[in-house]
Amino acid sequence: MSPSLPQPRPPAVPAPSAGAAVLVTGAGGPAGVAVVRRLVALGHRVVAGDADSAAAGGALADVAVTLPRGDHPRFVDALVGVCTTFGVDALVSTVAEELPHLAAGAERLAAAGVATWLPDAAAVAVCCDKAAFARAMAAAGVPHPATAASADEVAGVPGPWVVKPLAGRGSRGVRLLDERVAVVAVLREDDGLIAQTRLTGREFTADALVDRDGAVRVVVPRWREETKAGISVKGRTFASDAVARVVTAALAAVRLTGPANVQGFVADDGTATVVEINPRFSGGLPLTLAAGADVVSAYLAGVRGKPVPELSARPGVVMSRYFAETYSSEDGSPVVDPCAPVAVTA
Repeated sequence: MSPSLPQPRPPAVPAPSAGAAVLVTGAGGPAGVAVVRRLVALGHRVVAGDADSAAAGGALADVAVTLPRGDHPRFVDALVGVCTTFGVDALVSTVAEELPHLAAGAERLAAAGVATWLPDAAAVAVCCDKAAFARAMAAAGVPHPATAASADEVAGVPGPWVVKPLAGRGSRGVRLLDERVAVVAVLREDDGLIAQTRLTGREFTADALVDRDGAVRVVVPRWREETKAGISVKGRTFASDAVARVVTAALAAVRLTGPANVQGFVADDGTATVVEINPRFSGGLPLTLAAGADVVSAYLAGVRGKPVPELSARPGVVMSRYFAETYSSEDGSPVVDPCAPVAVTA
């Protein structure tokens, strides 16, 4: 008989004296990893959750748990179980698609002693629907690219065009088209797409934190100097009153609170235009943290009912991102990082 494969060891339940923990969901994505790393660096006990049992953020936290997807009917049940088991008193979600389900389960989480700070469901819905977002920007007079939500509307949208899904993240499904007839054909084939005038200039992302009362605590713009799969791998913080004003106006138009990342372009004449808002921490969050705006600890303070401080950031901070690895073994024994510094003995 062949020997059975070793089974993973369940994580040890921390002793109550270890202090309350923070549960971070979406621990496999760039934003989740950044939040986990920052909270660990600040000395918090962190439980990292993700639908992928091999999510990298799990190896960086005190405890790793596998969760169902946010749209699973037992998602909130799983969260309550994890929070009860590991002494969690605060939840930080880094996945926009989870937010409506978390809002629906907020009372159950509160009854389990878990504090949350969730944006209004209507604000999240507008941010996650690019056609609805375009209408909201137009109604508020916030600069935004002309948008066609159907083939019949393409005639009123100047080209060249970018065609993208109504909902999605990164650059998935994005197409650049130069012929109006091609845009019309694509939108007739798929009613889940929109077309927008393709903007020129420099692309930016602004990380922002909005207090519960709508007061913007910080706006940190950064140039997206190089991206891969929609994630910034090279960036540089900068200061711009024009960007700060348009970002603040866009956030107010959708009435979003909590963390957000706002994407747009700055034209050659300095005019700033907003393209979209993601109601969550961004994948480029480490650059904002490095520039001095600790939006993670400020947000956690707000989650736990404490005042959210005003923040500021240093312009001219440059980030160049590289790949890093985490290691684990099926039997729970440690795995040596082959690239870790080796102690030299005399």
